[in-house]
Amino acid sequence: MTDIWKEREKALENEYIYKKEQLQITKMKEAADKEKMAVCRNHCPKCGEKLVEMNFRGVPLDQCPGCKGIWLGPNDLAILAEKDHRTWFDKWFKGEA
Repeated sequence: MTDIWKEREKALENEYIYKKEQLQITKMKEAADKEKMAVCRNHCPKCGEKLVEMNFRGVPLDQCPGCKGIWLGPNDLAILAEKDHRTWFDKWFKGEA
């Protein structure tokens, strides 16, 4: 017959190790997220190229030279929508800007 106290001690030890590992995993995920954000800053989220700043109708935008994507800031679409909303869309997508 095994000693119940030894089994309890081992279970508590396993629980302690599990909690320490979970804490370490959480710290590693947070560090990876911070690193990912630092790498993505001023780089295209799609292809990773360095973004080039441009202006469209007085609104600063970022364009990717690699995939030609246009990246808007948090308020940029609202600002564009307020400006001559009947023509800016046509000018932008028909290349008349």
